[in-house]
Amino acid sequence: MQIEVVPQDLMASRFAISPLIETMHAHWVLAGHYAAGVHGPWAARWRETYGRLAREHPVLRAAAAVSGYLPGPNVDFIAPPPTAVHVPFEAELAAVRRTPPAQAHAEIERVLTGRPPVARWVRELLLGPEVVARFAGAYEALWMEILSHDWPRLHAILQRDVAYRAGRLAAYGWQAALEDLSPRVRWRDGGRIEIEMGAGNPVNRLGGKGLLFLPSAFMGGVATYLEADWPYAMVYPARGIAARPPVPDRNLAALIGRSRARILAELAEPATTTQLAALLGQSLGTTGGHLAALRGTGLIAGTRTGRSVRYARTPLGDALING
Repeated sequence: MQIEVVPQDLMASRFAISPLIETMHAHWVLAGHYAAGVHGPWAARWRETYGRLAREHPVLRAAAAVSGYLPGPNVDFIAPPPTAVHVPFEAELAAVRRTPPAQAHAEIERVLTGRPPVARWVRELLLGPEVVARFAGAYEALWMEILSHDWPRLHAILQRDVAYRAGRLAAYGWQAALEDLSPRVRWRDGGRIEIEMGAGNPVNRLGGKGLLFLPSAFMGGVATYLEADWPYAMVYPARGIAARPPVPDRNLAALIGRSRARILAELAEPATTTQLAALLGQSLGTTGGHLAALRGTGLIAGTRTGRSVRYARTPLGDALING
């Protein structure tokens, strides 16, 4: 597959985070449709809660017929790409609830046509008049009872990925921003994004609408939204999901304290106070106090970006953390 990019597309493209799409991906992992990988302990922790929700919301079990196949066609209405960069879960879910039933049924029929026959109860549920409301209610329950508890940490990881790629895009261009996005994604001279996905080699033209890049904490591969009904988007695996939290040197922790040493180790990549607090499981006040101490001693520096301050190690901080 190739995506043809014109100058207007380059200007219109953005990076964004979708809580609803992450809820869908978490559903795939919890239901066993997608390999848990590094999220195995997380899935095990929530297995009992998910089992109860699947009994209360049968559509979570029926969803396997039309969602979670990669590569392959999946319905999009249950978790469409967001229309802006910062859209809260509640707003995304409200957009799902506005989906016309006829559109949902058309997507479901299209996907079912290319798959083995499903049980009668699954087909009747998916093509019933309440299918949109059922999916919205089920994903709201998944979000409230499972994903929202881990969202601060996951969101911090996704934010750092967006900041990293947006910075490379601004400084070095599209090839640099996409070169480590996935082994299946390449930037080709002449303005094309090439993706190894499915059979054939169709060319998709964005027509100046641009592409929305969405990092995912649960996805190990790449997926696209290239239907005219939705914003054009590409979902890709976020950096750092599989990485273990950095372990600072024991002597350094003894010198400046375990939390400050951990923050200094985390700042191998810039981060905000909010992101660091989520990654460390601390309050904003506690993290802010540690950052102030590190900044006061010249080990880190802060740069304001919009409403946030992003912290990074100074050369002195690099020297200390590297021994």
